[in-house]
Amino acid sequence: MELTTGKKLTLGLQHMFAMFGATVLVPVITGLSMSATLLFAGLGTLIFHLCTKMKVPAFLGSSFAFLGGYATVVQFGMANGLTQVQALPYACIGVFCAGLIYFLLAALFAIFGAKKVMRFFPPIVTGPIIIAIGLTLSGSAISNCTQNWWIALLAIAIIIVCNIWGRGMIKIIPILLGVLGSYLVAALLGLCDFTAVKEAAWVGLPVKWENTAFSVFANPDWNLILAAIIAIIPISLATMMEHIGDICAISSTVGQNFLEDPGLHRTLIGDGLATSVASLFGAPANTTYGENTGVLNLTKVYDPGVVRIAAVFAIILSFCPKFSALISCMPAATIGGVSLVLYGMISAVGVRNVVENNVDFKASRNVIIAALILVLAIGIKYGANDAVDLGFTSLSGLAIAALTGIILNAILPGKDYEFGSNEQGDTSVDFEINRLEQK
Repeated sequence: MELTTGKKLTLGLQHMFAMFGATVLVPVITGLSMSATLLFAGLGTLIFHLCTKMKVPAFLGSSFAFLGGYATVVQFGMANGLTQVQALPYACIGVFCAGLIYFLLAALFAIFGAKKVMRFFPPIVTGPIIIAIGLTLSGSAISNCTQNWWIALLAIAIIIVCNIWGRGMIKIIPILLGVLGSYLVAALLGLCDFTAVKEAAWVGLPVKWENTAFSVFANPDWNLILAAIIAIIPISLATMMEHIGDICAISSTVGQNFLEDPGLHRTLIGDGLATSVASLFGAPANTTYGENTGVLNLTKVYDPGVVRIAAVFAIILSFCPKFSALISCMPAATIGGVSLVLYGMISAVGVRNVVENNVDFKASRNVIIAALILVLAIGIKYGANDAVDLGFTSLSGLAIAALTGIILNAILPGKDYEFGSNEQGDTSVDFEINRLEQK
């Protein structure tokens, strides 16, 4: 379908709204700047697109994986007499170093090639990881929905009706319509408090010096800097595995082998660079966003230019404190309803990844790998502590699950996956069917 400028702008707006629910939640939880978060979600996305030859329709938003790292460093800082505001820039230094670790894995892909490296990330590993990403995120969606199930169900209903029975433009912007429709109804029912919107200025700078990593070096605590780096760098191992899973999911959704062209080394560099730059200016770590992959899956519009339009929208709006306040006033139930659909779409893509690769579940090794990935990711996430404490740092269930799957796949006999031998299998897409659909 040929897209006019107006349609592209509308689709870009939808992508921006899709990432809001999760992206704005990270600064709310951590205390980082909301405006800086929006600014570097946009800039990070553009950096990623530059690094990937403008080919991959991915949006980069705030990463939840580093929440434990931020909390740990803040605790270290407060124990040393700092406030939360003073301690957060130290955590940002740790995140900056974690982003640089992406370059090491990218170098492995560049040196040894995707075929050798991807032997450690076959569909029996990446598929369950993608499934687990959606399932572990689902808890936050349900939690938001419980704030007002009627508003959440309204958002879900609008999305379903528009996507299944809609025609023309309505069919390809169900997420945006779901957000606007449920938000409007909630506002009319008096469920939204707009006091913060009235008090906010129209224009303001999104970055403040005291929130940046640079501010630390005016009077640095070198012990805290080292502690922050040691605490946060291990988290990058998990986020890199999530990145590979996300790129597999995007490839599967779009029907193009982005693992090979532009290559995982480029996507890793883009993600790592975006994270490092964002952290220097007091914004959260970035990551490729599953929510926007869900939008791609629903709309069937895969133009990377549309995602870049969303990035520009985010950058522009980061200079408007009033708009940030308006987004902050969005009912949690609206975010929950939309997220419930999108997170489910992520898990569905993971199931598709496993099924269309014809993964043999008669083989005990495959059953064991998939079982442990799913149980560890979900069990630890919803267990008593939400993470595994390793003393010097803590790892999320998804991190433990990803590392377990990779290690088991490497040591258990019976590996039969060869990257590059089956293009459909590598991206879990029937290219012939896709071409017919596009005619």
